Amino acid sequence: LIWNDKPTLYIVDMSNNSLSGEIPSSMGSLSDLMFLVLSSNNLSGEIPPSLQNCTLMESLDLGDNRFSGKLPSWIGEMMSSLLILRLRSNLFTGNIPSQLCNLSSLHILDLGLNNLSGSIPSCLGNLSGMATDLPILRYEGQLSVVLKGRELVYQNTLSLVNSIDLSSNNLSGEVPGDLASLSRLGTLNLSINHLTGKIPENIGSLQWLETLDLSRNQLSGQIPPSMASLTALNHLNLSYNNLSGKIPTSNQFQTLNDPSIYMNNAALCGLPLTTKCPGDDETPPPPPGGGSVSKDSGEENEEESEMIWFYISMGPGFVVGFWGVCGTLIIKQSWRHAYFRFLDGVKDRLLLVITLNVARLQRKLKF
Repeated sequence: LIWNDKPTLYIVDMSNNSLSGEIPSSMGSLSDLMFLVLSSNNLSGEIPPSLQNCTLMESLDLGDNRFSGKLPSWIGEMMSSLLILRLRSNLFTGNIPSQLCNLSSLHILDLGLNNLSGSIPSCLGNLSGMATDLPILRYEGQLSVVLKGRELVYQNTLSLVNSIDLSSNNLSGEVPGDLASLSRLGTLNLSINHLTGKIPENIGSLQWLETLDLSRNQLSGQIPPSMASLTALNHLNLSYNNLSGKIPTSNQFQTLNDPSIYMNNAALCGLPLTTKCPGDDETPPPPPGGGSVSKDSGEENEEESEMIWFYISMGPGFVVGFWGVCGTLIIKQSWRHAYFRFLDGVKDRLLLVITLNVARLQRKLKF
């Protein structure tokens, strides 16, 4: 084989070919091997035990093949330097071995699209590589990662990606609350399984979480209020579960307003769903003391009161105004004579002005 005379070979990348058959056991002789990338082929069989001799392994990518059998527990025991474990889209069966929890440097775990069963090990919360800052960028090769519902290829920034993908398996039991200790976790995809129980109340501790997909399980209970504090969250899918109660509306949930995020949860209510929660249509009770129900009705009552007083004041006003003028002229004879002389004078002046204007107009017409 090509690596028989190259014992110091540390990168083997044969991805995206049409290779078939099993992984040769002789590959275990590459004790310096750090990157093994055989993804997107037609390889089958089980992972050979001889690979446990590759104790310096940092990236193991066997995704998109037809490997079968159980996940080897020795991966978590012999490959302590492993940063990336991608076994996505194969035919693996059995439980997720708890020994994987020993991989303290692991920051990408992708076991999606297999036939794995059993519960999610709670000790995955011990993967400290997803809870600590990385000092500098480091080379980790190239990897295809499913993030935000899309498959993206990372290379230069791969070391900054922190992801757990266990989707499309037959996993059961509850979502471990210990996962909330992975403070640097950016993607958590547990969709299309048989998970039950409630969403952990402490999930709000995942402050760096950008993608959370728990869809197509049998999760129940309410959406934890702590999720409103996930300020980095921009891709959420809780559809096809048994969640209940009102959808939170504060903080980050104001941006997560696509109804498809929450669809097919029969007991879930509130915006952005059309299902209203109990009490949403109730009118608020009137204020104590029998006050007006609203500001508008109070203004209407005030206007009606003003109109009544307007009509009441019209009568006395007319009487006072009429007798204040006419009554004085009737009683005081000298004032009455002066008043009528004034009117006669006004009349005479008006007639004089009209007569002069008519005469002036006639002379202009003759010329």
